[in-house]
Amino acid sequence: MILRKYCFSFFLYLIFQTISAQKKEGKTIDSLKTEKLKEVVISPLHIDTNLLNTPASIGILSKKDLLQNSTTDITTVINTITGVFMQSSNFTTTRISIRGIGARTPYGTNKIRAFYGSIPLTSGNSETVIDDIDLENLNQIEIIKGPLSSIYGAGLGGAILISPQLSKNGNQSAGISSVFGSYGLLKNSVNFSLDKKQGSLNISYHNLKADGWRENSAYKREGITLAGELSRKENSKLTYFSNYTYLNAFIPSSISKEVFNTNPKAAAPTWAASKGYKEYKSVLGGLAYDFRINENLKNSTSVFINYKDSNEPRPFDILRQYTFATGARTQFLGDFLIGKIKNQFIAGAEYFTDTYNGNTFQNLYQQNNGLGSLQGNQLTETDQKRHFYNIFSQLRTLLSEHFEIQAGLNYNKTQFSLHNYTENIDEKYSYDGIFSPQISFLYKPGSLKTLYFSVSRGFSLPATEETLTSQGTINPDIKPENGYNFEAGGKFYFFNKTLYTEISLYRMEIKDLLVAKRVGDDQYVGVNAGKTIHEGIEITLNHNWPINRFLALNSYLAGSIGNYKFNEFIDSGNDFSGNKLTGVPPQKINAGITLNTDLGIYLSADYQFTGEIQMNDANTAYSDAYNIINLKTGYKFEILRDLTSHFSFGVNNITNEKYASLILPNAVPAGNSSPRYYYPGLPVNYYGTVSLNYLF
Repeated sequence: MILRKYCFSFFLYLIFQTISAQKKEGKTIDSLKTEKLKEVVISPLHIDTNLLNTPASIGILSKKDLLQNSTTDITTVINTITGVFMQSSNFTTTRISIRGIGARTPYGTNKIRAFYGSIPLTSGNSETVIDDIDLENLNQIEIIKGPLSSIYGAGLGGAILISPQLSKNGNQSAGISSVFGSYGLLKNSVNFSLDKKQGSLNISYHNLKADGWRENSAYKREGITLAGELSRKENSKLTYFSNYTYLNAFIPSSISKEVFNTNPKAAAPTWAASKGYKEYKSVLGGLAYDFRINENLKNSTSVFINYKDSNEPRPFDILRQYTFATGARTQFLGDFLIGKIKNQFIAGAEYFTDTYNGNTFQNLYQQNNGLGSLQGNQLTETDQKRHFYNIFSQLRTLLSEHFEIQAGLNYNKTQFSLHNYTENIDEKYSYDGIFSPQISFLYKPGSLKTLYFSVSRGFSLPATEETLTSQGTINPDIKPENGYNFEAGGKFYFFNKTLYTEISLYRMEIKDLLVAKRVGDDQYVGVNAGKTIHEGIEITLNHNWPINRFLALNSYLAGSIGNYKFNEFIDSGNDFSGNKLTGVPPQKINAGITLNTDLGIYLSADYQFTGEIQMNDANTAYSDAYNIINLKTGYKFEILRDLTSHFSFGVNNITNEKYASLILPNAVPAGNSSPRYYYPGLPVNYYGTVSLNYLF
C-alpha cells in the first residue's frame, strides 16, 4: 500500500514537473501540429512519390499507425486499410487477402508479393510472411491493391512494400521499451541509431513471448534487425538491410463450431496430444546501391539472400524444411521531354531463385508417454527449385497541368524443377511467358484533387504443391490464375487540408481459378476450376480538428463493400456457380478517434466491424459478423532535456466479443466429427507499455 502511494505520488510529481518545464521553455512532446494533414509520400521506387499522382488505390500505414496498438500484433493495424483483410491465430497462422484475392488459401498468404526495402519476402513457393519483423523497426507500410504496379510483378492481389526504419535526423539515440499484457504477454526491445554525414546505423533487438489463452498456444519470438546507409555521397549511397528471427510457437489448430461455442480455449485434441508446434530460424539480408547517373537518370540496384530452417511437428507427421533464396533487382528512373511534354519512366529487371528441401517423418507421439511429438522413420524427401525473372517498365506522360497518362508492362517467365527421392522422380517444367499490361488516366482539377481510371492485367503463380498430382509428379495442365482489373477513383483534400477523402470502385474477373483440393492430412492438389468476380467500393476519410490551443482530435473512417462470387465454378461434379466467395467478408468497417492534448496525454479508440464469412464453397456454413472495440490511453513526457518517456495502457476487445479470428476454408471433417473451421479470437485482454528514449 505504501509503495502504491509512493509510485502514484511520484507519477504526479513527474506530470507537474513536465507541465512546469513546458511552460518555462514553451515546448511540448509531440506538440499539436495537426492543423493540416501532410501530403502522403510513398516509397522512392515508384514513378512518383506523391500519393496524389498515383493512379491506384494504395493503403498507407505510417510509423504512428504501426504503433497505435500494443506493437506486438500487426493484424490490428493492417485491417484498418479498406479492401484488405488479415486473419491471425496466435501470431503464428496468418492470412492476408486483398479484395478477396487469396481468401481461399488454406494456410498462409499467397497471390500477394511483399518486399522489405528491396528484399522480397515472398518465397519461390508463393508464400508471404510479413510478421517476422518487429513493428518498431518499420517506418511505413504501403499496400498496393490489385495488379496496378508493373514494377512489383503485377500480382493479382497486389503488393506490400515495407520500409525499414532508417535514422535521418543527424543525431544518435537509444531506447528501451517493454510491453506487458494478458495471458503472459511480454515484449522487451532495445534499439540504437546513429546518423552521420557519411552514413547511418540502426540496430535493434526484441524478445516477444506469451503463454497464450488457448491450450497449446505458447509463443516465443526474438529477432535482431540491422539497417542503415553507407558511403553517402552527393550522387550515390549504399543501403544495407538484415534481419534474424527465431520463432517457437505451439499450435492449437482449428476447432469445430460446437467446441467454439462451448470451450474455445481448447486445442484440437490431436494437436494437444502431440504438442504440435512450429519452430524456425530465418535470415534475410540485402544491399541496395542508388546512383544518379546525370540530372535526368538514376539507377537503383539491389541483391539479397533469404534463408529459412523450419521444423514443424504435426499430429500426422513431422515436417522439416530448408529454403534458400537469392536474387537481384535493378531499375532505372529518369525523365525526358518530347517537345514540351514532360515524361518520366522506370525500366528494369528482377531475377529470383529459390531452393527448397522438404522432409517428412513419422510422429510417434502416441508412443511417447504423453510427452508430445517424437520423430520416427523418414516418410518423404523432396527437392524443389524455382526461378523466374520479371522485366518491367512504366511511363508517365504529363500532357498538361491537369491531365496525364501512365502505362506499364511486366513480363514474367517462371520455371521450376522437382526431385522426389521417395518415388525417384526428376522433372522440370516452365510456364509460358506472361505479359501484364497496365494503362491509367489521371485528371487533377486542382493541386489537391485527383481523379483516375485504370485498366490492368495481373497473374498469380501456383504454389509448388498446387502444381503436383496426388502421386507427387508435376501436373502439366495447371496454369497460373490471371485476370483484368478495372478501377476508377478519386483522392481529395478539403477544408484547408484538414480532411482527406479517398474513394475507389473496382471490378476484376479472374480466370483459371486455382482450387486446392485436400487429398490427405496436409496434402493438397491444385486444379484450374473456373472464374471468380471481385467488385466493390472503398471509402477512406482522415480528419484533423484542432479544437483549441490545447486539444486536437484526429479521426478516420474506412469502409469497404464487396461483391465476391464464383462466376463459373464446378468442383468434383458440384456446381458452385453464383455462390459467394469463401473466406472473405463482403463488408468491413474500421473507425478510430484520438484526442491529443498539449500536455502529452492522449486517449484513443478504434472499432472494427467484420461481416459474415462464408466458410465453404457450397455456402452452407458461415461465421457470424462481429464488432471489436479497442481503447488506449497514454502519456508522453520529457524527464530531462534529452530523455523522454512514454507510458500507455490499452484494452482490446473491450466488449469481450466471441469471434473467429481466422477461418479454415473448406475444412474437411474427420470421420464422424464436425468440420474444424474456427480459430477463436482473443477475448477481452489488457496491455501496458513503458519506454525510455535518449537523444545524445
